[in-house]
Amino acid sequence: MKDLSQFMDITPEIKEAVAAGKPVVALESTILSHGMPYPENLGFAEEIEKIIRSLGAIPATMAVIDGRLKAGLTRAELERMCEAKGVLKVSRRDLPIVVAEKLTGATTVATTMILAEMAGIHVFATGGIGGVHRDGENTMDISADLQELAHTNVAVVCAGAKMILDIGRTLEYLETMGVPVLGLGTEDFPAFYCRKSGFGVDYNARTPLEVAKIAKAKWDMGLNGGLLIGNPVPEEYAMDFDAMTAVIEKVLKDANEAGVKGKNITPFMLAHIVEETGGDSLKTNIQLAFNNARAAAQIAVELTRL
Repeated sequence: MKDLSQFMDITPEIKEAVAAGKPVVALESTILSHGMPYPENLGFAEEIEKIIRSLGAIPATMAVIDGRLKAGLTRAELERMCEAKGVLKVSRRDLPIVVAEKLTGATTVATTMILAEMAGIHVFATGGIGGVHRDGENTMDISADLQELAHTNVAVVCAGAKMILDIGRTLEYLETMGVPVLGLGTEDFPAFYCRKSGFGVDYNARTPLEVAKIAKAKWDMGLNGGLLIGNPVPEEYAMDFDAMTAVIEKVLKDANEAGVKGKNITPFMLAHIVEETGGDSLKTNIQLAFNNARAAAQIAVELTRL
């Protein structure tokens, strides 16, 4: 394994935990810098770390700061990411540029997976993954998250794919790339704000232990790549599927008319969905992220016991 210390800083707590085989959960920073306003995002970051610690795991928020890859952030670094001044959105293709030019960036699902694997962390809690965009068969607009899931050994706990995407084609792509899509206590792949998408998962893993066993079997056999765990938003915070579909159709039309494309479309749409739902979608987004952190912590704990 390459010595990555010339590029990466790992906090002593996380480094010691990984070396000792203790449970660690990776967290992204895009949700902080590009998904929520300041200072609400700082409160969210503190709460999600508290949830993970309460279940016996250690949180590891990923970021790139002044060209240094970070696994775990100091309080000052966390505040800097939340204030989001000059913070780029960084995917795999951007990493060499951001590192070489000593820039600062928030990690997407793909880059969080990369940094997590570099640091020896194999469980990651996010909100929702990227995927094949609607009309993706013509535009070829497909998130780098899907390729990362195919190649990087990290189990990703999410509330499904974002509803702005073509969920059916996203799942087809994952099948082609050999990525197991598990439901945590569900037969139906969740749709971010909503508990069901109408599409099935490959396997209903009923407990965090079952997920951990599947992940261990996969990696012990030398089958590289991640696993995707769909964890539905709790019933009390879930939104109505038909109502959300109507909102998303309207916002998609707005984005198209505004000429928004590529990596800018997701933050544009999420912000406009918050407006259209009177803030309800942001409340759901926060609660599903907390719920995923709980599940990821439990999976990480079980994985270290196997």
